[in-house]
Amino acid sequence: MSRVGKMPVALPQGVDVTISAEQISVKGALGTLVRAANPLVAIKNEGGKLSFSPVDASSEADALSGTFRALVANMVNGVSKGFEKKLNLVGVGFRAQAQGQKLNLQIGFSHPVVKDMPAGIKVECPTQTEILIKGADRQVVGQIAAEVRAIRPPEPYKGKGIRYADEKVSLKETKKK
Repeated sequence: MSRVGKMPVALPQGVDVTISAEQISVKGALGTLVRAANPLVAIKNEGGKLSFSPVDASSEADALSGTFRALVANMVNGVSKGFEKKLNLVGVGFRAQAQGQKLNLQIGFSHPVVKDMPAGIKVECPTQTEILIKGADRQVVGQIAAEVRAIRPPEPYKGKGIRYADEKVSLKETKKK
């Protein structure tokens, strides 16, 4: 059996889980997340702990039990604490502004770039060169951060662009004659 799948998921105070045959729903202070259930994984709620086990002895069911356990653990963590990604803008004159559900970027193009945020995602700009993307769904937060970074990824010679806060950009040496 999967090592990850063997570990139960503890439910913190204020998190409710509803398990049905076709979906699992996790409700907490930061919202509600729903995921389609898999028929190869059996889910049990025993005294505030969720346990996952494969239905049969196939390797696919074994792998899915660990995968599903990790996904549900992220859902529980998301509705209780939330997830966030931090991006930094590096470059002269690069600025970001959060205006409601829109992110306005001035990053060296001839026009400002406006990125709309989906429902459930909050964007903040503590300074003009920092962007904080917050939300309950880990996958959506990471996807939006990747899309914002893809607008102007760090270039390899000066390092200008949008990068993750913990990202190290190795700079290339310029061509010598």
